Amino acid sequence: MQKESFREKLYSEYDDDLSELPKKAERLFEHQLNNWKLASDGYRSLSAVQVKQFEFDHFTIEAHFNPGRIVSSSAKVDIKSIQERQCFLCIENLPAEQKVVTVFGNYILLINPFPIFHKHFTIPSVGHVPQAIKSEIENMLTISAMLGKDYSVFYNGPNCGASAPDHLHFQAGNFGFMKIDTEYKDIIKTYGKVIYEDNELLTMAVTGCLRNIISIESSNISLLKNEFDKVYEILSIERSNDEPMMNIICNYDKSWRLLVFPRSKHRPTHFFEEGENKILISPAAVDLGGVLIFPREEDFERITRELVIDVFNQVTFSDVEFNYLSDKIKNR
Repeated sequence: MQKESFREKLYSEYDDDLSELPKKAERLFEHQLNNWKLASDGYRSLSAVQVKQFEFDHFTIEAHFNPGRIVSSSAKVDIKSIQERQCFLCIENLPAEQKVVTVFGNYILLINPFPIFHKHFTIPSVGHVPQAIKSEIENMLTISAMLGKDYSVFYNGPNCGASAPDHLHFQAGNFGFMKIDTEYKDIIKTYGKVIYEDNELLTMAVTGCLRNIISIESSNISLLKNEFDKVYEILSIERSNDEPMMNIICNYDKSWRLLVFPRSKHRPTHFFEEGENKILISPAAVDLGGVLIFPREEDFERITRELVIDVFNQVTFSDVEFNYLSDKIKNR
């Protein structure tokens, strides 16, 4: 892409200053709500989102009826469909009103006009490269540290909820929106088991909370990256050339917390049913973080505790698969 076209998309009033990324993000957010009707309508619609809560032991799962997410939840991500549409994360295809700020290197930050969070950002690479985390985990950690403790940064694998599997990107939203953000300590106290621990690194296996999770904590980015690489390598054993299925949520507050959710399936059987049996749900990182998104009201009205359990059981690792994974990590 020509440099002139890139500069046209920059929110240049602030993008060249030395302020912290959260300040730049805040200014971009305010500018877009004041100058882009699609975005302002999207965030205004959040006030009408309906919520159901399901209480479990030491954690909560919420269901949200959010009709604005219909495009993402129903996105066609097969090869043919992707080849036939323009990439909506490439700068040259962004709406005329949409502006960006640079993050660092080859990443930019832009407001998501179809929000889940009250402040919802997408962080794509400048270049059009496939969604793949192996070589980018350190960049994800760095972006999380740059945004700080008020944001959760997350990654959806190409077959795990990413509506643009052809374009590398992360997302970020307000810390505390996903239930796991604030329930994490209770969850690991109740369901966590230490796999590895030293003065700078803590790796835990979390099972029994509907989702099986590998949790890695460290203030040393190199150690954390190396630990993630080991998890990735073990998950890759039976995936040939494909990226192992996973979602990731990252938080930073003086040190990092990286939550890896291994996946067994992209979408539950309910998604593929016909007629009144169909439930449009396509779980991604936010759902595994404790907030299930339903873009259709008829599906939201039918959600029950039993259906919540069934959806998680279908798309996440079974206890047998997860215990094998955690044993492999432990026996390093």
